[in-house]
Amino acid sequence: MSKNLVIVESPAKAKTIEKYLGSDFTVLSSVGHIRSIAKKVKGGAEPIDVNRGFETVYEIDPEKKKTVAELRKAVKAAQDVWLATDEDREGEAIAWHLCEVLKLDPKTTKRIVFHEITKPAIEEAIKHPRTVDMSLVRAQQARQILDRLVGFELSPVVWQKVPGGKSAGRVQSPAVRLLVERERDIENFQGSFQFKVSALFRRASDELKAELPQRFDTETEARDFLESLQGAHFQVTDITTSPSTRNPAAPFTTSTLQQDANAKLGFGSKATMSSAQKLYQEGKITYMRTDSMTLSGQAIAAIKDFVTGAYGPQYSQVRQFKTKNASAQEAHEAIRPTDIRLEKGSGNEYDQRLYNLIRSRTLASQMAPAQLEKTTITISISSRNEVFEAKGEVIIFDGFMKVYGGGKKDPDILPSVVTSETLDLATVSARQIFARPPSRYTEGSLVKKLEELGIGRPSTYATIINTVQVRGYAEKGEAEGTPREVIVLNLTQDGVKREVVEEKTGSDRGKLLPTASGEVVSDFLTGHFEPIVDYDFTAKVEQEFDLIAGGTLERNQMLQEFYTPFHELITQSGDIKRSEVAQAREIGIDPKSGKPVLARFGRFGPMLQLGLAEDKDDKPQFAPLPAGRKIETVTLEEALHAFQLPRIIGETAEGEIIKANIGRFGPYIQVGKLFVSIKPLDPHEITLDQALELYQAKLKAEAEKNIADFGDGLRVLNGRFGPYITDGTKNAKIPKDIEPTSITHEQAKAMIAAAPATKKRSFSRKTAKKPAVKKRTVRSKKT
Repeated sequence: MSKNLVIVESPAKAKTIEKYLGSDFTVLSSVGHIRSIAKKVKGGAEPIDVNRGFETVYEIDPEKKKTVAELRKAVKAAQDVWLATDEDREGEAIAWHLCEVLKLDPKTTKRIVFHEITKPAIEEAIKHPRTVDMSLVRAQQARQILDRLVGFELSPVVWQKVPGGKSAGRVQSPAVRLLVERERDIENFQGSFQFKVSALFRRASDELKAELPQRFDTETEARDFLESLQGAHFQVTDITTSPSTRNPAAPFTTSTLQQDANAKLGFGSKATMSSAQKLYQEGKITYMRTDSMTLSGQAIAAIKDFVTGAYGPQYSQVRQFKTKNASAQEAHEAIRPTDIRLEKGSGNEYDQRLYNLIRSRTLASQMAPAQLEKTTITISISSRNEVFEAKGEVIIFDGFMKVYGGGKKDPDILPSVVTSETLDLATVSARQIFARPPSRYTEGSLVKKLEELGIGRPSTYATIINTVQVRGYAEKGEAEGTPREVIVLNLTQDGVKREVVEEKTGSDRGKLLPTASGEVVSDFLTGHFEPIVDYDFTAKVEQEFDLIAGGTLERNQMLQEFYTPFHELITQSGDIKRSEVAQAREIGIDPKSGKPVLARFGRFGPMLQLGLAEDKDDKPQFAPLPAGRKIETVTLEEALHAFQLPRIIGETAEGEIIKANIGRFGPYIQVGKLFVSIKPLDPHEITLDQALELYQAKLKAEAEKNIADFGDGLRVLNGRFGPYITDGTKNAKIPKDIEPTSITHEQAKAMIAAAPATKKRSFSRKTAKKPAVKKRTVRSKKT
């Protein structure tokens, strides 16, 4: 063992750093966090004792015990230990936990930070070590303690009072509220339409597209206008040219990276951060969790040299962007490549696309503005006072657009015309256009909104977006839109001709939609726990974390001010009636049976019910709510149609019945015990041929998945992460040096016997405490 031990967070980071340090250094990894707040404490005490200054009991994560043992052994053999975890609050907290577990003094143990993994940065960090910043640690502790208290006290209330409720979180709940409020805005949007007039003029061999600036509110007005153009003359009356400048955006912060990766590459927040993490650990980009927009002087000089050499001095313009967030303390620099000359950042295509985005944005930030020229040609109508306008844009000097933001759309190049010149009208039409409702959030635009409201920080955005989806409170839309009829009026030699064309509207593909569960839980929290979903209150908590990190606010003071009123709300929640949270709606009466038809919220979401539960002799029937319908809007006709399921489609060649139905996870067909998803087909309409095709495909997939079946429940299967053995309750991974097809029955039994038991949920309804909690007096162990 070398005399110097450096401990980092990830194995990939360890490998990269070890290349830059000499033989006197050994670099090991903690593989992320090594301790968490304990789930239980011996003697029944609470892991967080709110009566003793929020004393917290931590425990080593079970899967990290081996890692901790190896680190303890390495620490004993080393003369000096250097803690090189990430430079944000999470990294600082990991460094403190390492000190606690490895018996290191946080007041004297060397702590080094760097925002890029390069040889100069590592060597510079070694020259200037510091100690663990306990203010940053306390800020992370405050966030962790608060989130645990809210989750463990509020989630049981949600389970008990909200049908289908799963959990509630301090930051995820305001995010769900944003989605719900946007959905309500869309539902309440009052649609309207107008008619837009477009014309195509000809001048010799040139064509000129123009539009009427005014819109018409009715079809009659649009028709009258078009009719008035018959026999009219058109003349160029004015040509105005105005120069404009377009400036580049700042280098990426965590938030803007997630927004742009989502908009330009289609990457989700979680995937973006995972890819960025790999690029950082491989030493290709600077630290990826930051709200700083500044670049180091060294980086700016390197970019200037590269831009000047690659594109010419006229393309270079040095600038420094000022960070908007005054409380930014997550890092010291924006996200940029560590070597701007390097075009290849990864052998992985996915990561390379993100690297290209980061590199081009960084280059653009230090390049000259684009110089544009905008031209407007005004065309008069001899029979009317209105005028047509043709607008175009010419790029005089592309500047930063050479590397970023250009090439999306070819600018409209206008033909050369002169004032008083007469133009020929080729075509003119009036098309019905509709007012657009507010757009649903994408992952990127939701991150932007959270940042604007001051909710979350660079290290939490991706987690928030992921959590609301994992909890089932939001989902990605898949619909391409619904058809809509559009009126188009065309002026011809025979007069105005009317036609109706079809276009799609309301596509929600890739957008975040609140689920029915998300809406019910959000309404419940807004009504009974308003501070938890209040945007200003949540932002204020984030600001207080910043003050703790800066050493200007006491951790326990902040925790107490939050917890006291919050716990009072929990105590009062026992009076909330579950029946009033999500009330059932009677849609009507079934004409065949005379039973009432209800739309209500069940354990797995909104559902339909035929009959009453009180009728013991005739149990009610249940059916899922039709797609795209809500409890408030579903009609009796739609409900009765839903009760026609399950539907028998036909039989397989072997004579087995094929049924179509809708379940928790969407439409499916059932053959015996085999279930096959039929998305996006309708179970009411799927044909026998379609069902048989899907059934055969499923049989083929199952056959390929099943490597071996020993007949007693033991099977060798091909899984998502490779081949494994299962007995139905336990799974055993097959070592890479063993051929799955050669495994014997005895080997399979031995592997299953040696496999660890399936982990039980650590946070369950049974283990979580009840909502109406009395003041705690039991003293917990000290950290």
